Amino acid sequence: MSSLSSPWAARTAAAIGANLLLSAAGLAAPATGSGGVPALYPTEAEAEKAAKLHFNCTGAHKMGNQWMPCAKHGDGHGSGTSH
Repeated sequence: MSSLSSPWAARTAAAIGANLLLSAAGLAAPATGSGGVPALYPTEAEAEKAAKLHFNCTGAHKMGNQWMPCAKHGDGHGSGTSH
């Protein structure tokens, strides 16, 4: 018998997958009106600009296929945003 053969197991797996997907999407763009600052940017230039404006650092570093502010991960100490 498959571990996903029960309705409960299938619903649980679907809910976990949806939560992970929504969590990952939230990293790239905060909810409208949340006042948050994105931590991931499509270009190095955008991440460098955010580093100066919001994270009190300089530079950018690659994270997967996107860019994060600050030359090194964890250097940002700006607007209270942590990643």
